[in-house]
Order: sequence, then structure tokens, then C-alpha cells
Amino acid sequence: MELAGPIITPSSPGGLMMHVNKVHSVKTIDCVARELGESVDWLHDVADEMDTEDGVIWVYGDSDNGVMAFTNFGIETLTDLIEMHKQDPTILQRRNDQA
Repeated sequence: MELAGPIITPSSPGGLMMHVNKVHSVKTIDCVARELGESVDWLHDVADEMDTEDGVIWVYGDSDNGVMAFTNFGIETLTDLIEMHKQDPTILQRRNDQA
């Protein structure tokens, strides 16, 4: 197994260019649900199909339970998923039937 190398590339003689994480804040699922006027439980089910690259992360504090949170891009992705699920309310049921 080969591990990925550092994300440092030469940009010019004597210079380095590094990837910089541009996420400066996230919103918890409770906050997003309130802003969108949706149920936290329903949003959790909808967002369950999202991955980190879709803009969802888990935030952990002192307790063992994590909290789902979204970047701005994640909220956009979630909004698209909400629209899809409202157009076809059977998506969640079909996904649950496959599990």
C-alpha cells in the first residue's frame, strides 16, 4: 500500500505551494434544519447519503456523540437533495428497503 505524499508542489524556483483548507466555519444540522424549516430527523436521513466531499462533516466534543455539520457547499448539496426527496418521497423508503 502506498501512502499519499504531502500536498506540496514547487510553484517556482525556491517557492512552495500548499493546499489550504478554505472552510472557515460549519453549521450544525440543528441550525440548518431551523434555517430551512425542516425536521432535524428527516434532514439526518436525507444527509446520510452525503460524504465528506459533499460538504458534510462530523464534529466531536467532550461527549461520545458526534454532531453532523455542513460547510456552505454542504448546505447547497443538502438543499439539492431536499428538492430531490420532496419530488420523490419514496427515495428514503427504497433506500431503507435495500438495507
